[in-house]
Amino acid sequence: MIDLSNDYPERGQNWVIYSNNKDNNQLKEKAVSETKNTKSQIRLPIILALAISAGIWIGATFAEPKGNQNDLRAALYKLQEIMTYVNRDYVDSVNTNELVEYGVTKMLEHLDPHSSYIPAKDASIVQSQLDGEFDGIGVEFGIIRDTIYVVAPLTGGPSEALGIQSGDQIIRVDGETMAGVGVTNRDVFEKLRGPKGSVVVVDMKRKNQKELIEYRITRDKIPQYSINASYMVNNEIGYIKVTRFAATTYDEFKESIADLKSKGMKKLVIDLQGNPGGYMGAAINMADELLGDKALIVSQEGKVEQYNQKAYAFKPGMFEEGPVIVLVNEGSASASEILAGAIQDNDRGLIVGRRSFGKGLVQMPIDLSDGAELRLTIARYYTPSGRSIQKPYGANYEAYERDWLERYEHGEFFSADSVKFNDSLKYETVKGRTVYGGGGIMPDYFVPWDTTMSSAYVSKLFNSDASREFILDYVNENKATFENMTLDQYYTDYMVSDAMLTKLVEYGKKNKVEFDSKDFNKSKEYLKILVKAHLGRQIYDDSAFYKVVNDINEVYLQAIKLFDEAEKLALATDLHNEEE
Repeated sequence: MIDLSNDYPERGQNWVIYSNNKDNNQLKEKAVSETKNTKSQIRLPIILALAISAGIWIGATFAEPKGNQNDLRAALYKLQEIMTYVNRDYVDSVNTNELVEYGVTKMLEHLDPHSSYIPAKDASIVQSQLDGEFDGIGVEFGIIRDTIYVVAPLTGGPSEALGIQSGDQIIRVDGETMAGVGVTNRDVFEKLRGPKGSVVVVDMKRKNQKELIEYRITRDKIPQYSINASYMVNNEIGYIKVTRFAATTYDEFKESIADLKSKGMKKLVIDLQGNPGGYMGAAINMADELLGDKALIVSQEGKVEQYNQKAYAFKPGMFEEGPVIVLVNEGSASASEILAGAIQDNDRGLIVGRRSFGKGLVQMPIDLSDGAELRLTIARYYTPSGRSIQKPYGANYEAYERDWLERYEHGEFFSADSVKFNDSLKYETVKGRTVYGGGGIMPDYFVPWDTTMSSAYVSKLFNSDASREFILDYVNENKATFENMTLDQYYTDYMVSDAMLTKLVEYGKKNKVEFDSKDFNKSKEYLKILVKAHLGRQIYDDSAFYKVVNDINEVYLQAIKLFDEAEKLALATDLHNEEE
């Protein structure tokens, strides 16, 4: 199983947690010299790992005790002995590599829920989601009824330059048929991604054209963005949606902050709802832009002393004074919780939403000789107040995975009173507010999940190919309508008509989504907003999607009303710093 919710270091980066600003060398040296005197104040890695992507060692090796070495040799000998017998004497032919990979996966599941093994065939795809870029043709695609559709050519990519359009169908790649053959996402990645400068021949079918169009596409670097939306809510409030913590997230965050400040931002919403985490270094650096000098961001402790480290805010931040609100929910994990925990425990801002996932383990990525990757838990991390937010886990891996469902059935998504914390896990923030460890970040303001507008029918429409097919066709057939319309005009003035919904229902029927009049009438206005949001994404970008859909995001709507409270907290923190 591939787990993208892990916290782990950025690869190949010798990173000092106090600052990545080369102009602050003197301060770095002072910080490092101070940490030599106290074991609990050493640098937090973006974590030092073996043979990282650059193929070099960063960090110190350490000796295993002799007793451990003997136990390890005996265990390895036993495994080798068993595999030899299976390979030689088992009644049927076996794939020994598959057996080993299965055994490794099960072994790691026995350790904890987040140590994981990624086979070589998956490792490059998974890593590209965190690197911030990959080599390819530059299209967002979807598979609809066993056919690859271009959802959109990516801005600045080779496909856009050649005139490839939304709605184009990829029929052949290098002469091999890709339609009607059970194509998968992996097939698309393997065929269309490749080294920068290499050429792939793609035959496209375009609506209203009989003949296929052949494109010779030279692959190039394609950027991926982890900040999907950044816009001004009003004259003072800026909004940033962070969907994961990747190699480029911190730079994207700084660009967004600079842009919003230039537009007059004085208050900030950071939306981490559904963010599964990623590089902890990105979260630490982002926290440093929001917290005052010397504020503790996160600490970690492991069995090996070199992993016992702390991270502090070090450099002057881009937004240290205005009020901040962070949005979280049950899908906000790992690096999201590091950032939210640092903001909450330092009383820098308010956390609004529902209790976060509860993942407080740190993984080290280790490249294996065959191209596979091991992500091994090497430490637990702690928020500034000292709490571990890791939710309990044991030998029952499936029970851990079912936690989300159990929260739902227990009523936690609808009532804060259903969340019970152990008093032995009580901690205090910098200003003396009570917070709890042992299972995620509990928000300062709880917002229940609103299910009054949604329905099973709407979910089926948007989980099927119906909505994607309708959106693609509608945009292609109505390009003139949107040609000179700005995003602000679209958000303010454009309305989804009843006729459009009728058409969507017809697309649903073609995709075997049976019409439900009761659900349709219940969710009609909700459905209009969803259609408008998805249309906006197709016509403009993700900012359009979030700007529209946030109008029905109960966590977001509640947060906007709480800036008076956030401002009081920010002011109290500023006065506290002045007193010190």
